[in-house]
This record gives sequence, C-alpha cells and structure tokens, in this order.
Amino acid sequence: MDSSVALVIARGSCLPEDAGKSAPSPHLNGCVPLSHQVAGHKYGVDKVGILQHPDGTVLKQLQPPPRGPREMQFYSMVYAEDCCDPCLIDLQEHLPKYYGTWSSPDIPTDLYLKLEDVTRRFQKPCIMDVKIGQRSYDPFASQEKREQQIRKYPLMEEIGFLVLGMRVYKAGSDSYDTYDQHYGRAMIKDTIKEGLSKFFYNGDILRKDAITASILKVQKILHWFESQSQLNFYASSLLFVYEGVCMPSFGSQTILESHLTPKTCEQNNNIDQSLSTMYSLHNKGCIQSHYQIKQDNSAWKTSAQQPNGNHSLARLEEEGREAKSEVGQKTVGSVEVKMIDFAHVFPSDVHDHGYIYGLKNLLKALHQVLDE
Repeated sequence: MDSSVALVIARGSCLPEDAGKSAPSPHLNGCVPLSHQVAGHKYGVDKVGILQHPDGTVLKQLQPPPRGPREMQFYSMVYAEDCCDPCLIDLQEHLPKYYGTWSSPDIPTDLYLKLEDVTRRFQKPCIMDVKIGQRSYDPFASQEKREQQIRKYPLMEEIGFLVLGMRVYKAGSDSYDTYDQHYGRAMIKDTIKEGLSKFFYNGDILRKDAITASILKVQKILHWFESQSQLNFYASSLLFVYEGVCMPSFGSQTILESHLTPKTCEQNNNIDQSLSTMYSLHNKGCIQSHYQIKQDNSAWKTSAQQPNGNHSLARLEEEGREAKSEVGQKTVGSVEVKMIDFAHVFPSDVHDHGYIYGLKNLLKALHQVLDE
C-alpha cells in the first residue's frame, strides 16, 4: 500500500516503532508525513508519498503518468455522483472514501488524492498491508519490469499474496512493533501461517476475534470479485486494521479460552451463507458506460467531473461528528479491511483470476491461524 513511516529493519526481525524516530516537521499548510504508514512510498524519502491533512484525511501524492492519472480516474469513476452501476456502488464498501483531489496553494501543480484515513477511529490501530494477486505487474509492463517484480518475490504466483508491512500494538509494553517488506518477502509457503499470526498476537494472546472479523471482511471482497468480470487489479493491496486495545474480558483470556466454540462456528457458517446469497444477486458485469480505454497503457476516461478535495470541509466535519458519536461504541472486534492502490486497474472481459486466487489463499492461511 501506501500505508506507516515504518523502520527499515532486519529481515524477520522487528523493533519498537518509535525507536530512533524524531517528531515530523510540518509540511504544506500543516500537513505532515503519515505517522502510521506501514508500506509504500514515504514522503521525504521517495519522490512521492503520503501526508496527513489537519482535517484527518490522508493525502496520497499523485504518481507520475500513467499511474497517477489512472488511479485518480479510477476513484472518480467509482465515486461519481451520478454512478448508478450496482457493481461500482458495491465496490465503494471495500474502498476508502474519496474526497477528490487536493493541492497546496503554494504548489498548485502538485496534486494529491484526498482519501479517508481508515485508521482514524481506532485508539491503537494494528495495521497490515498485503499485496494481492499472482502478478505484481500489469499486462503493459515491460519485460524488465516483469523480471524485476518476479525477483522481488518469486513465490508471488504460487502463494498469491505478499505481506508488505505491518504494525502491531503490544499491550504489555504499550508500544508498537513494525515489520517491513523484507519480513514479508522472507515468508515461504511453510512459514506463511506463522508470519501472519504475528500480526494478530499482542504479546499476551492471539486476537482470534480480530482474525474472525478479518476473515468475514475478506470473504465479502471475494464475493464481489466473483460477481464481476469487468475489472482486473494488479499490484493492489488489502489494508487490514484492528483495534489493539483489548476489552477486559479479552485481556484475561488465554489462547485456549479464545478458541471459537461450536456455536460460534455455526453462527459464522450462517453468516457466510447469508453473504453468499446476497452476493449471488449482484449483476455479474459492470456497466461500461462510465469509462472507455485504449488498447495501450493509457489512463481511465471518465465522464464524471473530478471532485475538489479542497472544498470538502463541510462533508468532513459532518462525518467527524458522526465518528465522535461512535467513540465508546467500539468493540474489541472492530476491524477494517479495505482495498487500496489502484494505479494498475484495467477493464477486462474475464474474471480477475489472479486476485481471486490470492484472496482464497489468504483466507486459507487466516483460517489456519485461527485454528492453531
């Protein structure tokens, strides 16, 4: 993703997140580098990066063409005010909210995507970025680019996903451990379960409530992919977030006691069946009137007017009031799983088999962690 100013750490190891970190200096009208980014381009390190706006949104700097314009136009298509396509409307549930573009009055030519910070409602957010799919390069990538991506993680085609980074809250020490991309690339088929389990282990217990909720969220995303055959996603990620603060009842649980009971499993099976029924009613294809694309590496062509993120304050303030009213209603099972990074999304006339393969393998691994 583009998700936390994580430390560069040794392969397979982790360090407290705030070790050696200095307070960020302000940038661009009060915006500062995103403090909880776990992967992706980092502001001040790479040519493009992610900032935190004073209003609580996230600013993702537009990448150079064609990637940046393609991602911007993808968001514009999905969140167009006149969108009546059931496929795209359903997709909105799985994406961060989009507030258009933003630019600093001082540098108006530098555009940023203004997006929801899905971690904002969490007190101690635990965050994981997982790239999904059998290929991390798109159909228009050069041979050099393909070989470069394959070298980064040769097991991508077999495993179907790659952990790019994670940030885990340790309840006992009231601190965070962070893991970078080298940790994920060191995972092999036999260590995937152990590697993922670290994200859900808070130093005292395995957070099986968060695993269960994550599985349900990923299943819903899988159902969406199985219901459509018009969009293919490459080098796109899932962003996992769960609340690191345990309720007292969970804090006193042992790993053994936290196992799901047969009754809970039965309820989850019923939920899965309901989700399957609901998603089977979706239209299989997406209406194509929202976009056209040339048979090359060009960006989306949309008819929707690009919203201006500089003028979304009233909307943000309203949502901020709603978010505040929900504080205190959060439970230990609070989990978000959102799709992110859309610089390589293309129209298609077939199912996205690579992404579906990755989701199914990820679900299998999560179930293994849950059942250990």
